Amino acid sequence: MKHFAILFCFSLACFTQTSTSAKPLSALDQALVANSKAVFEAEKTKDVDSLKRLLSDNFQQVGSEGKLHRSDDLLDDAKDGKLEDYSVYGVKVLPVNDTVAVVTYDAIIHMPEGDAPGRAPRYQHFSDLWVKQGDQWRLRFQQSTAVRHID
Repeated sequence: MKHFAILFCFSLACFTQTSTSAKPLSALDQALVANSKAVFEAEKTKDVDSLKRLLSDNFQQVGSEGKLHRSDDLLDDAKDGKLEDYSVYGVKVLPVNDTVAVVTYDAIIHMPEGDAPGRAPRYQHFSDLWVKQGDQWRLRFQQSTAVRHID
């Protein structure tokens, strides 16, 4: 009975911690998450015009291979239709101030990578830096990191 009581208290503590730590997303958070997903959707559907509207003029990206890319690289990949499919999960939003926010999430990516017949890492962790320019949020920086099998 003593073990049951300890197990019950531990389970209750875990449940309480889980349920209180998952707060609902604010309207701003939801908009930024939608923007992050819209970047993927624009890449997948080859919608370069939408992608241009989502990116800042000085956008930079560190790809999962560790190389720095500019907006032209991302736009070229979108034109070529390299992103075949994606799925986003585990989204978190960290507001920095009224005009800057970080959106982090995990994604499952289906696309080729590089000139060789290789594939991009399927499971990746992303960090997006969004900045407010005028009344519109634009993606200023993105980093993707391949999730290692041991993680």
